[in-house]
Amino acid sequence: MILLRRLLGDVLRRQRQRQGRTLREVSSSARVSLGYLSEVERGQKEASSELLAAICDALDVRMSELMREVSDELALAELAQSAAATPSQPVPASVRPMLGSVSVTGVPPERVTIKAPAEAVDVVAA
Repeated sequence: MILLRRLLGDVLRRQRQRQGRTLREVSSSARVSLGYLSEVERGQKEASSELLAAICDALDVRMSELMREVSDELALAELAQSAAATPSQPVPASVRPMLGSVSVTGVPPERVTIKAPAEAVDVVAA
């Protein structure tokens, strides 16, 4: 099962790390406890829309950009889950532009992380 809170936490963590900022800096700026922000980043807590807005403000990231990245990762995770369940099905043409070279081999779908450049389209499901 794909958990939205995990995907959201992963995207928030990457945004913070891209900026070279610590949990302490962001939690202080967002006025959120360090422990709670850590739990959100690890996908252990569901973040309210108010909390997400505060974190996005602290990271100087639009919530729509954050949610778009989460949505893209969700689509890829669903595709990986589908490919793992039915490896003989072709990838829909509408999805191909989003994918890079992806290989799914004997990994539980909820543990798959996909990093895919938009220009590549080859998908291999084992």
